Amino acid sequence: MLNRIVEQKKLEIKNLTLTNTEQKVQKKSLYQALTNANRKIGLIAEIKKASPSKGVLREQFSPVVIASEYMNANVDAISVLTDEIFFQGSNDFLTIVKENVNLPVLRKDFIIDSKQIIQSVHIGADAILLIGEILEPTELQDFYLQAYELGLECLVEVHSSQTLDGICKLFQPEIIGINNRNLMTFETNIQHTKEIIKNVPTGSIVVSESGIQHYHDLESVLEFGADAVLIGEAFMREDKPGNGIKRLFGEIDYEASQK
Repeated sequence: MLNRIVEQKKLEIKNLTLTNTEQKVQKKSLYQALTNANRKIGLIAEIKKASPSKGVLREQFSPVVIASEYMNANVDAISVLTDEIFFQGSNDFLTIVKENVNLPVLRKDFIIDSKQIIQSVHIGADAILLIGEILEPTELQDFYLQAYELGLECLVEVHSSQTLDGICKLFQPEIIGINNRNLMTFETNIQHTKEIIKNVPTGSIVVSESGIQHYHDLESVLEFGADAVLIGEAFMREDKPGNGIKRLFGEIDYEASQK
């Protein structure tokens, strides 16, 4: 699946044209937001209509409505899927969310070319995802430096200790995401966070991603040492995503979350 997505991105980049118009929006720091989280663990709440493994997650899909729910539930940042083919996302989703929230907005996509980083600035992103499993360490470092020069922050995502070690031999990312989903099989296991976090350099913020569905999952990754979580699917399946957040954190019970 990951290989299919990367090949599709290569085709998209061939047709990618960039305008000189730059978004004049105030940038928000993802690093600062997670450092000063509203809860005992930071929360990046994701706006995602579909996934390759689960299909459509939410039929009634309004990025602005979802973002508003997230804001009201005191999330620390919002992630927006912009991939069109596999996740039914859109760059426009990110732009309109950024225009309607006062939070850092992360662009979640499969970035394999520097043009996509420039594009991320144009559409209003505050931060971008860089995936260690699809980039060579030196290439990832170049993209990381380019992003920061353009005023973007990066969430550097890994799925294995080997990938993490290869990156950290070159530099230390400010924010490291540990993806509990195997991007080759799309299976999830939160134990990946426990295994890989041991090798994260001191000083980096650690975000546990994928597979966090219940309060006990949250407690587990917190115990493992994660500073934040990135959650999308669990909230997208809720009638009211904001209530899903409060239920996950034990702030309301299940029955109350359905009202």
